[in-house]
Amino acid sequence: MKFIAIIPARYASTRFPGKPLAILGGKTVIQRVYEQAVKAVEEAYVATDDERIFRAVEQFGGRAVMTRNDHKSGTDRIEEAAEKIGTTADVIINIQGDEPFVQPSQLETLKQLFENPDTQIGTLGKRFESMEAATNPNSPKIVTDLRGFALYFSRSVIPFVRGASDSNWFTQFPYLKHLGLYAYRRDVLRQVTQLPQSPLELAESLEQLRWLENGYRIRVGLTDVETVGIDTPEDLQRAEEFLKTL
Repeated sequence: MKFIAIIPARYASTRFPGKPLAILGGKTVIQRVYEQAVKAVEEAYVATDDERIFRAVEQFGGRAVMTRNDHKSGTDRIEEAAEKIGTTADVIINIQGDEPFVQPSQLETLKQLFENPDTQIGTLGKRFESMEAATNPNSPKIVTDLRGFALYFSRSVIPFVRGASDSNWFTQFPYLKHLGLYAYRRDVLRQVTQLPQSPLELAESLEQLRWLENGYRIRVGLTDVETVGIDTPEDLQRAEEFLKTL
């Protein structure tokens, strides 16, 4: 089975303009993401709508492809990039351009999900370390079936544990945090980018609910590795401190 990693990277981020080109430990954020990706996936591209990012990737020896600037999601950008590249890969892995610490072990877990022929889309989950973390609406929760396929994603704490006080829920159920890494079979990526937004997606502002509502099967791999994404300049400072501990 052939895999390709595509890394969507926009310059015009609302909270942190120019984020992919911010310097982290002497390298740009996008270079760090790319270098981590190619440790586990032989072929990788950065998909961007900005010439500055395109040139920066080429300067460090990476591969990049220009895409339109009107995409509503990274998934849509990846589909355009896949078409432009003309990839023959069976599975396309979506690595966010603000995840400089993505680990090869996480990507290998994603790849292994596709050994199951029923897997159409793959993603990752990690056990929450505290109930306080689980209640954060910015950390979506996953509920899966007994085979590891996603039943639902929510910003709310799910499931509700009946008969126990909420202070004891964490000891009653293994709450699972969703990590924003995805992989799609090539034909499935093409299909899901043609779907209109769905009611649950609009309610929770979670794109993956559109796929579930339309009957696609999302298999969830488990990891014990936390991601350290960069959304703001303050996150970049924290990432600098984290880098020193590696």
